[in-house]
Amino acid sequence: MQANLKSDIERIFQLQRGERAALKASTAAQRCARLRRLREAIVAHIDQIAEALYLDLRKAREGARNTEVVSALDEIDTALANLAQWMEDEAVEPSPHFKGNQTFIRYEPRGVVLLFGPWNFPFSLVFAPLAQIVAAGNACIVKPNELQPHTSAVTARIIRAAFPEQEVAVFEGGVPLAEQLLELPVDHIFFTGSPAVGKRIMAAAARHLATVTLELGGKCPAIVDQGVDLVRTASMVVAARFRNAGQLCLSVDHVWVPESLRDPFVQVAQGVIAKMFYADGHLVKERLPHIVDARNFARVLGYIDDAVARGARVACGGERDPVDLTIDPTILVDVPLDAKVMQEEIFGPILPVLTYTSLDQVTDVVDAGGKPLAAYIFSPDQAFIDEVLLKTSSGGVTVNGVMMHYAESRLPFGGVNGSGIGRYKGLAGFRELSNGRSVFVQAAPA
Repeated sequence: MQANLKSDIERIFQLQRGERAALKASTAAQRCARLRRLREAIVAHIDQIAEALYLDLRKAREGARNTEVVSALDEIDTALANLAQWMEDEAVEPSPHFKGNQTFIRYEPRGVVLLFGPWNFPFSLVFAPLAQIVAAGNACIVKPNELQPHTSAVTARIIRAAFPEQEVAVFEGGVPLAEQLLELPVDHIFFTGSPAVGKRIMAAAARHLATVTLELGGKCPAIVDQGVDLVRTASMVVAARFRNAGQLCLSVDHVWVPESLRDPFVQVAQGVIAKMFYADGHLVKERLPHIVDARNFARVLGYIDDAVARGARVACGGERDPVDLTIDPTILVDVPLDAKVMQEEIFGPILPVLTYTSLDQVTDVVDAGGKPLAAYIFSPDQAFIDEVLLKTSSGGVTVNGVMMHYAESRLPFGGVNGSGIGRYKGLAGFRELSNGRSVFVQAAPA
């Protein structure tokens, strides 16, 4: 069986390599036709997608339609509306001493792309990048995440309904399959997941000098200033922290508030949590996805227990149900910086609330912790905002809101260093999945 799989992988890879020239020569109309087939296949499977996400992660069915499916369709629609323009040569004004010659950039496909899907948003974070891979004229081999078997199965059905295997193929399986795929001398690898696995992906890519797009994560801080609307701010922080039970690379990992605002902030946040996730004092589990598996359940609980052992206090939550891998939304206060919950990306429903008296205390800790995927700044004071921007680095920033730099399709999205490499979404995604080829046309002699 293993030998047959290896043979099939090699067969598909050679098919796609052989198709590169035709895909490179394809017109905007031909690529748009492929994207429309993909869109139609997704729409035809919407109910199956929602059911799969519920079975795998306990994501609310309607929420899955409105987030994961819509996110994928938005990327397809953006490409359909703009692809002809994106594919045009980008004129470049020649230097004065080369005046009279022609210079431009032509965006050509990278070739065969290997796409690994994550487990936390196992549908949208396959099909949103796939839309850009196809728009740029690449062939693609897709591996959905094995931790979400129902979503993996519907993903495979959609891809096989929309594409011949020489254009886009899909293989389902776990780590052994991933290792076999990484042996292929592909042209580009697109991976969404943890920094630890991202390092392994990058090492594998280096063997063939493949380019990479790595969408990773990090400890994304929310930094709150004096003078904010506490109800509005706490509501957004809570929503960003506990969405998908905190299993989201863009989640607020922890929040910094002025010392004088800690108790009022926690009180408001507790009220928001109660309204969002509870009824009559009891957690409504249908409103909160479960932790992905037993290993991560134990990991997240370990953060709570370690923090409490070091002197932290559970302000709310902390309850857990090992039968269905549920952890109640939890707020921690008095958390020491050497606690594990402050040393590692949480990726679970825990919100440490930290305090500061000087902004330098915050920016020093954030800077020392690496460059996260996102930072969130809440302040009415432009000088405060500018100081945070100057003294920290992150893949993106939303000011007085959460995740909006991701939602805006005209902004490139991605991380920096430990939180990722490369940018995607919209035009940035098309160019990320393309080779920007510089062309200099020497003027004919007079």
